[in-house]
Amino acid sequence: MRNAQSDKLAEQTVYIYVGNHENESNRMIKTIFTFLFSILTIGGFAQSIDDPFSQKKMKKDFKIFKEIRIQANSGLYKYRTKEQIDSTYHWADQQIEKSSTYLDFYNIICQLTDYEGSLHNNTSLPKKYAKRLREENEGYFPYPIKWIDGKWLINYENGEVPLGTEIISINGIPISEVIENLYKYYTTDGRNITGKRIGIRTHFAKYFRFHYGQQQNFNVVFKRASSNETETKSLQSVSYKAYYQHFHSRYSKPYDHDYYKDLNENQKYRYKQIDASTGVLTINTFAMGSETTQEHKNYLAFLDSTFADIKAQKLKNLVVDVRQCGGGTDPNDVVTYSYLTQRKFQESKQVWISFNKIPLLKHFDSSVPKFLRPLGVGKFNRDFQNRFPKEKDGKYYISDEENEMKIREPNENAFTGNIYLLISPAVASAGSLFAAMVAGNKNTTVIGEETMGGYYGHNGHISFGYVLPKSKIITDFSIDNIEQDVPEKDNQSYDRGIIPDLEVSQTYQDFLAHRDTQMAFTLQLIETNEK
Repeated sequence: MRNAQSDKLAEQTVYIYVGNHENESNRMIKTIFTFLFSILTIGGFAQSIDDPFSQKKMKKDFKIFKEIRIQANSGLYKYRTKEQIDSTYHWADQQIEKSSTYLDFYNIICQLTDYEGSLHNNTSLPKKYAKRLREENEGYFPYPIKWIDGKWLINYENGEVPLGTEIISINGIPISEVIENLYKYYTTDGRNITGKRIGIRTHFAKYFRFHYGQQQNFNVVFKRASSNETETKSLQSVSYKAYYQHFHSRYSKPYDHDYYKDLNENQKYRYKQIDASTGVLTINTFAMGSETTQEHKNYLAFLDSTFADIKAQKLKNLVVDVRQCGGGTDPNDVVTYSYLTQRKFQESKQVWISFNKIPLLKHFDSSVPKFLRPLGVGKFNRDFQNRFPKEKDGKYYISDEENEMKIREPNENAFTGNIYLLISPAVASAGSLFAAMVAGNKNTTVIGEETMGGYYGHNGHISFGYVLPKSKIITDFSIDNIEQDVPEKDNQSYDRGIIPDLEVSQTYQDFLAHRDTQMAFTLQLIETNEK
């Protein structure tokens, strides 16, 4: 990666050798430019993700990466032992010895951050590399795919491969192997896999390009639902933009159910009573502002009027649909839970971080808010020390007075009937914290698919970003190690997402018909239970 000093050196070199020898032969000019290009590539200054990148620079960045994780990331050993993390670092050392390109190193860092197991971990390319990817005119798989009934299907109509056909292999690689190799690009809590399918569903072509490189053609072996025979089709690659255009016009659409007919897809939340005994509360995000904003106050008014109406109507059943809720802001999640519980509760049982002064400040991402930059660091460190005043065994615990530790009361209009919680792999962060608390209720039945966010806890709240100095790769993670206020349950695992009581996923026929398998199942279950 080229830094400011090397940019300046390159400009000076061009001026001396080209500007002062303008009458030299074209051969001399060509030789000089070839020499300059070798400095910018073989020397380690990659111009694209496929260019050479020196192992020396990889090793320097990898050393900094390890220091960052050990000093700043409280989630480093949340799901993995020190021995396991050390083993992955040893693996990375060996991989660097076999690596030669910028993309090789990026893939190593992605693998390491994914292995830790936090959905708030992220590995980003510098802006100029991301921009160049978006400008690539070929090399990408043409169609979006989707996980249905345990198979990866083509999720695009009127393409060269029929809609809904099962992919068996691509370029001779079994689809199961392809997918497993792409898991590293989409992080989830613990050892969760379902959430990774959400990322792959959206970014399949880009992830394939990262792991396997650009491909001119894709030899696809597939099988139609109506046949046991496999077929083969050679597909021409498309541009980055063309793939995402296909994704945005993918076949799967909002569900065709009476409940959704007047639902605006951009609506953050809504409530609808569907019969004399049942209502449906949909929350698509908790990004409704903080306690001081009007949007948050509007949401509080919505909750108050909704649950007052539910109480007045004496409804027995409430479906709480958070399948699209990927997170949001405090305290919208816990305020909502106060309407769905009869117990006193906290947002968190405990929260801790692994430092009391921001470590490795010179590598901090310069795009972070101003209060985190050097001039404001002294004040910010004092804020950290006030917020996390209790030190024990190298961990700094949050103050009992902080909002996360506040003891909260159930709302006077809290629902006391049967709760049916609909979850999906898209549920994360504040969405999964809320879902975990509701799932812990004795009057809740959880329906759907495992969430990407954990039941017992996660790393969240404050996000830190660091820039690796040679590659300029950005590594982000959340620093608060959170234990959620949920009861122990036999069907919930520490290193997984929230496990449903009744696992229900969309069927193949419902995929073709745009039907909501989970909602239909839930309403049928309510009807059966009332008989």
